[in-house]
Amino acid sequence: MKKIILLTWLACYTLLMQAQNQNPRYKNTDADNYEKPISNHVPINVTVPEVPKSYTLFGEKIPLEQWDIRERFDRELLVNTYMQGTTCYIIKLMGRYMPMIEERLKANNVPDDFKYLCVAESALQNQISKAGAVGFWQFMKGTAPSFGLHIDDEVDERYNPEKATDAACAYLKQAYNKFGNWTAAAASYNCGMGGYNGAMTAQGENSFYNLLLPEETMRYIFRIAALKYILSNPTRSGFNLDYDDVYHSVNVKRVTITYGIGDLIQYAKNKGTNYKMLKLLNPWMREKYLNNSKGRTYTVLLPQ
Repeated sequence: MKKIILLTWLACYTLLMQAQNQNPRYKNTDADNYEKPISNHVPINVTVPEVPKSYTLFGEKIPLEQWDIRERFDRELLVNTYMQGTTCYIIKLMGRYMPMIEERLKANNVPDDFKYLCVAESALQNQISKAGAVGFWQFMKGTAPSFGLHIDDEVDERYNPEKATDAACAYLKQAYNKFGNWTAAAASYNCGMGGYNGAMTAQGENSFYNLLLPEETMRYIFRIAALKYILSNPTRSGFNLDYDDVYHSVNVKRVTITYGIGDLIQYAKNKGTNYKMLKLLNPWMREKYLNNSKGRTYTVLLPQ
């Protein structure tokens, strides 16, 4: 009996080996017998962005003659130039949102370059940070009301790009009045007015470029500068997007309300649209209803 089982096993093993030898998947791939395909791979030609000899941000000169300042700017140019997918998407979004941001900055007498601070904060998206900062301008819940943004169970105006831009302008003008220059105001947007003032007082320095601040804040200003350099002239950095490649403003009509509109799904249908589109155009609406019991004034955007 044992002999029959052994013979049967040997026969099966022989058949298996023959099948493997006939199947190209099991052919010998030893280095001596394996013919490697000819590679057509060409190494990527990486070019280094040229750091300008002089540059201004918020209308104020960056002291690029200092080696550490120049290298910090160089680092952010490298990083942001070679995040191609992210940068392309930002350029696309700029077509939709920058006209509004530029208009609000101008109306508030804040330098146009602060639109790049908005990009540095959120990449022009209603994002939520790990710390809980929200929206295009990344306001914290505790800070937002101080600059005119209403937050309750139904509404969070940090998600309203237009109102959040006005709130950011209010912060930046307050910081400018405190520190006397826009670069310091921008740095304080990252580390807080108290944090910036404490570092300035402790170190006996008035210029941001002479201060030792947290690494995130040190990089922050140079990231804004790099984004300005890249996004103000994208083709210079190799980003070649045509007019049809970018996203454009959505045609909307504005409805001012001082009353509750109840169920938003039904409201959207009554206005000839749907709940999804209503929420896309008005992300500050945080629930499925808007009772507005205190009669606040809101502007609702609807498809044109």
